[in-house]
Amino acid sequence: MLKKVFILKVFVCCIVFIAGCGANATPGEDVHEWKMTITVGQGSTWYEGAIKFAEDLERESGGRLSIDVYTNEQLSAGNPEAGVEQLMDGLKDFSYNSSIIYAGIDPRFGVLSAPFLINDINDAERVLNGESGEIIEDMLRERGVEPLGFAESGFRQITNDTQPIRSPEDLDHLKIRIPSMGVFTNLYRTQDADPITMAFSEVYTALQQGTIDGQENPVDVTYSSGLEEVQQYMTMWNYVYDALILGMNKELYDSLSEEDQALIKRVAAEANEYQIALTREKEEEQLAELEEKGMEIYYPSESEIEEFRTSSQPVYDYFEDVWGADNLETFQREADGSGEMDE
Repeated sequence: MLKKVFILKVFVCCIVFIAGCGANATPGEDVHEWKMTITVGQGSTWYEGAIKFAEDLERESGGRLSIDVYTNEQLSAGNPEAGVEQLMDGLKDFSYNSSIIYAGIDPRFGVLSAPFLINDINDAERVLNGESGEIIEDMLRERGVEPLGFAESGFRQITNDTQPIRSPEDLDHLKIRIPSMGVFTNLYRTQDADPITMAFSEVYTALQQGTIDGQENPVDVTYSSGLEEVQQYMTMWNYVYDALILGMNKELYDSLSEEDQALIKRVAAEANEYQIALTREKEEEQLAELEEKGMEIYYPSESEIEEFRTSSQPVYDYFEDVWGADNLETFQREADGSGEMDE
């Protein structure tokens, strides 16, 4: 009798399992559970874009393709560079990472972060949607990452607890946290600042304890990380445009059917478009809230920006051979729109 009851229970469990699978996926189709990381927390537009991507992909695949999103680079102990290397090596499947993090691994990516190269959103869109964007995509594939498009972290702004940054002289001996990337190290050293590299997960505490004086990041990152609690001044100098790369391990991508590849690309494009719109929409609100919380927001004049641009020229001279003279010329041409007359 007990044997019959046991067999009945197993039969019922199998029926329930099969029914559950049938509700989500067609029998015989591949089912995948993947992992994705972002550098910042749940309060960011990065997270909202990643969640949209994951939810839409699971829904539109009938439950076959699911993604768990991990914040704050949890899979690499808070280290974004290690996280990108995991993506390249196939130890995780997807990530939203700044192009700056890729440049810390392969300095050729640094051309996208050349100081004062991209001055506004129009410049950014020409670059990423043009030949320059294709250059970045080719480099990603070389490094084992399939590009699923660009999202946006925004322009990087500098904060500190001493004074508004109005001129290169104001950077003198400022202990500024920067990402681990040669362009930033070179730039701030030429301004006589004291650049310090550290994982972003350590920045709040370092600012709180006075280990560093300031940091530079897009508004959304500064806001979502609560840095107004430990920083008094933000200078809106738009010195570097911070593109987000939605990347997928290339070997994994290549292993999928053409139908799944097309689905992933489409859903990714929609998620990127959503994240970009959200970032731009929220920035004004975030700046207003930062001011309400006591942060002073300074907007440099055109002449002040030009002074910064002139003082950053040695960075271009230093990295031209690393970036490639032809690549740099393409980025500069598309950023300033000088190629539009030929169209």
